Amino acid sequence: MAEILFYHLETLPLESVMPLLLEKTLERGWRAVVEVGSRERAEAIDAHLWTWRDDSFLPHGLAGDDVDALQPILITTGDENPNGAAVRFFADGAVPQSAEGYQRLVYLFSGHDPEAVAAARDAWRALRGAGDTLTYWQQDGNGRWEKKAEA
Repeated sequence: MAEILFYHLETLPLESVMPLLLEKTLERGWRAVVEVGSRERAEAIDAHLWTWRDDSFLPHGLAGDDVDALQPILITTGDENPNGAAVRFFADGAVPQSAEGYQRLVYLFSGHDPEAVAAARDAWRALRGAGDTLTYWQQDGNGRWEKKAEA
């Protein structure tokens, strides 16, 4: 049984939220895969993770190298898991289909994008009956997370 977390971004953008969640993932000793919808977004996230904060280091790489299996965080556009990640992040057009093989899925979507909100609702309905624990979190006006639903 996996834990599936839906993060509805309202005040802080993906670039502010994802690195913090990835840090917490690594602190727990888990590896992560970050799936996005395009190579351009994968490259942008890769560049951002190298420079997002001066006092932080998030070891990661883009999928497709000989060292994919060694990466603590792997950024991809595909559905593979070559680094044996326990946690899979979805953002920018990538939508979870199944939690099989993972301890946790983290789905980040913008509340300012009607298509992303519709895709999140569809994913919630599709994943709800699989026996996993789903929680839906939304940012308040200060960027704090409020739990809005659980299934």
